[in-house]
Amino acid sequence: MRLPSMSQPFLLAPIAECVPGPPGAQVRLAVLGAGGVGKSAMIVRFLTKRFIGDYEPNTGTLYSRLVHLEGDHVAVQIQDTPGCIQAQEDCVEVLDSLSRCVRWAKGFLLVYSITDYSSYQSVRPLYQHIRKVHPDARTPIIIVGNKADLLHARQVQAKEGLQLANELGSLFLEISTSDDSHGVCDVFRYLCKEVSKLQHAGSTDRRRSSIIPRPKSPNMQDLKRRFKQALSSKVK
Repeated sequence: MRLPSMSQPFLLAPIAECVPGPPGAQVRLAVLGAGGVGKSAMIVRFLTKRFIGDYEPNTGTLYSRLVHLEGDHVAVQIQDTPGCIQAQEDCVEVLDSLSRCVRWAKGFLLVYSITDYSSYQSVRPLYQHIRKVHPDARTPIIIVGNKADLLHARQVQAKEGLQLANELGSLFLEISTSDDSHGVCDVFRYLCKEVSKLQHAGSTDRRRSSIIPRPKSPNMQDLKRRFKQALSSKVK
């Protein structure tokens, strides 16, 4: 994949280690996509319900919040990322930072703008990069077409987003971060639930594998037979 050349070194914000907790209590997400598609606005909309239209170029912010999810409080960490496609191939530092982010996260939003066809084209290589790091097909990845309110400037049809998602085996939907906070929240909440379920299933599997199998009950008839054999040999 190709990543964008940047005037300043790109390093994602340091990610603190999660404190051990019950299964599903901590969720780590990453939001990826080309520059200017509204990744930061989506995250802030989800966490604060506010919409902020203009952002400085993102340098990789890590958001940490306690989110109320189906009766439970879940610690959610969301890694925002700069535009990360069409880079110079010698941007090793950028690729390494992105790969660390992908390894760290357990659920992903791949965002493009319906007003920017090149951002749509960036989704496939990002998806392929994630699958290289997380080959488990259960790792949840959602493709999101943002800025659905700008229909007059549309360059990507909804059927194209749906077709791509079907090809990649992913979920897809279009949202408007500026007009519909509920749609944004639904996306993040669904992703949080999918990651929590996967983590809970993994924890259950680990517990099952750690259980020592109960030894089989001894065959009493076989023990009697061996005991008689031992006695008869002594008598001889």
